[in-house]
Amino acid sequence: MEKRRYSIRVSNSKVTASLLFLFVLCLCYASVQCQESSKVTPPSPSTPTQSKNGLKRIIVSIFLGVLTGLIGAVVFAFVVRFLVRYMKRTPILKGPVIFSPKITPKSLQSALENENQLLGSSSNGKYYRTALDNGLTIAVKRFEPFEIGSPERQSKSVKRRIQQELEMLASLRHRNLMSLRAYVREPDRFSLVYDYVPTGSLEDAMNRLRENELQLGWEVRLRIAVGVIKGLRYLHFECAPQILHYNLKPRNVILDAEFEPRLADFGLAKLTPNLDRATSGYSAPECLQDCRYSDKSDVFSFGMILGVLLTGRDPTDPFFGESASGGSLGRWLRHLQQAGEAREALDKSLLGEEVEEDEMLMAVRIAVVCQSEMPADRPSSDELVPMLSQLHSF
Repeated sequence: MEKRRYSIRVSNSKVTASLLFLFVLCLCYASVQCQESSKVTPPSPSTPTQSKNGLKRIIVSIFLGVLTGLIGAVVFAFVVRFLVRYMKRTPILKGPVIFSPKITPKSLQSALENENQLLGSSSNGKYYRTALDNGLTIAVKRFEPFEIGSPERQSKSVKRRIQQELEMLASLRHRNLMSLRAYVREPDRFSLVYDYVPTGSLEDAMNRLRENELQLGWEVRLRIAVGVIKGLRYLHFECAPQILHYNLKPRNVILDAEFEPRLADFGLAKLTPNLDRATSGYSAPECLQDCRYSDKSDVFSFGMILGVLLTGRDPTDPFFGESASGGSLGRWLRHLQQAGEAREALDKSLLGEEVEEDEMLMAVRIAVVCQSEMPADRPSSDELVPMLSQLHSF
């Protein structure tokens, strides 16, 4: 890529030099013509041949003047365009880029150099916990967008594009999003800094629930679902350009002390084109088939999360590999819903209150339609917010 840009710059410089040479040549010729025409010659009787030569000189002078003006305009436009593009180019920043007044570059660099506690990992990096000098605990993701040996590691244009995307993501503010507080560019990766949330992710909560270490009532589970879809609506409909999550799953839904959800990792998969997004059990079928991704793909993943909240089951449970279950959580829910047996899918710890059961059965229908095979058959996140909110008062 660098060789290609170098060859382009060389060819452009050659074109510019050629145009400048023609421009100077024309100026010299025009100057000579002017000098010749300014010489005083004794009057002589005009002849037809002399008249024709004078007319030719006039035509040639006009032509050269026009040609000189055109070449000058082209050269000027080329130089101006080059300067504008160069001035608009985003500089690659070095050192920590801070978006929070609670963080200083020096304290962040010191914290990143210390030994950190591993919180978890994903296909594009690992999460750590560390503390700043002022006592603030932060979560750091070692984001590795480049494959080992990839030429993109050394590409300044790729690094500049990632920097622009990160600065855009850092500008987003919503109750149900994990805000990017700072980042540090390193030779082959980025360190992304977020608020540390000690209560963990929805995946952690559901695992504790299955081990009977945690109780989550329907009201809390519905609040989590509403918060997730509100975060998606903000990304899909209130951001310009639209932002897709690409990797929505319980591990990327962080819960605070009041079980209010915050979406993490949104938009990062866009920066890693070689990432296999179909490895998650929450991916939409079109991602498995032809890697087409849209906001309706995020909606499919949300339908899976809603199904997990309703049933308490993990989509990777061996139960869904059996033919009787239809092969997936979504197909199992659809089969029970169409047979009028949706109540059999609900988490047994949720059963009891008649009003809540009616709400949960409505939520099963919403989860099923969100997991429709065709993206066009799924509702948008903007439509889902009132559908879920009207089940309860939020």
